[in-house]
Amino acid sequence: MADFTFIDLFAGIGGIRLGFESIGGRCVFTSEWNEWSKKTYQANFGIEENFVGDIVPYPADDIPDHDVLLAGFPCQPFSIAGVSKKNSLGRPHGFECTTQGTLFFDVARIIAAKQPKAFLLENVKNLLSHNGGRTFKIIRNTLENELGYQFFYKVIDGQSWVPQHRERIIILGFKIPTAFSWDDLQIPDERPLLKNILHPEDGSESPQLPYTTPNGKVHPKYGLSDKLWQYLMDYAAKHKAKGNGFGYGLVTSEDISRTLSARYYKDGSEILISRGTKRNPRRLTPRECARLMGYEDSYKIVVSDTQAYKQFGNSVVVPVIKAVAKAMEPHIVYVISKDSIRPESTLIKEAVNS
Repeated sequence: MADFTFIDLFAGIGGIRLGFESIGGRCVFTSEWNEWSKKTYQANFGIEENFVGDIVPYPADDIPDHDVLLAGFPCQPFSIAGVSKKNSLGRPHGFECTTQGTLFFDVARIIAAKQPKAFLLENVKNLLSHNGGRTFKIIRNTLENELGYQFFYKVIDGQSWVPQHRERIIILGFKIPTAFSWDDLQIPDERPLLKNILHPEDGSESPQLPYTTPNGKVHPKYGLSDKLWQYLMDYAAKHKAKGNGFGYGLVTSEDISRTLSARYYKDGSEILISRGTKRNPRRLTPRECARLMGYEDSYKIVVSDTQAYKQFGNSVVVPVIKAVAKAMEPHIVYVISKDSIRPESTLIKEAVNS
């Protein structure tokens, strides 16, 4: 028997799920619209009856009762890169982005209808400053004042758990007041380096086919061609001359990397592994990307390299979610034990009145 139940919205490839399964949770409902992510998710968690695609048209009342709602709602409308791209194209972003930004309100309507004991949401750091802070103010007001949940948030850098600088905002809440504190979040004392996740290529690791050759060497296809490497060097030099910081991120096994993004499949420029002065650098393999996000080697990668790079670039850092879940655990148990029925939230009242 599980200690509590949860639902996994905008589930991606299940990184948040792994965090809450690690503290005894059981998933009772999943939503993910991307077919490639769905393939990876189901390869690792099995084919489940309560798995739906697009959550937008799905009736909240048809979702099973659950103790905790989890949602990595899409971040593109709020990310720096996403906002810049939409501005250049003259397109709306944030809550004005009708295809993605408003998906937060689907989270809100489900919370209003199902009244979970707790929730956890994950997004990019830029959510805090987007639109002069007004976007985050709307989110906080919705969850804290209209829905009546105790509200907490924190920007956490994954580099304490994995060798990657990756700042993400974690938003969580409880149905009734608890003694939760971010001080209970256990942050490792020693930060890992890239050597902890790279294929060693010295025979000490069993072959990781198809990402390595049978003798354990990284497959040659991950090395940059002369043409691509020259292009990246010229591109970086051009922007450096203009005083910009754009360019590739060349690292060694003794470093930490930049943030892995969903565009990594294009040229790998944000994280290039140095192979000395006589050889062109290489991209990370998909297995190394999985490790960089904190996935165990037992996690199955069943899609093409392009799709795998997109999936891990969009994922959460699994050990970060595990640490947050562990800090939340006693307070989830506390709220479940109280099982109090609060007065109807503002959103529910508005829905009834309308």
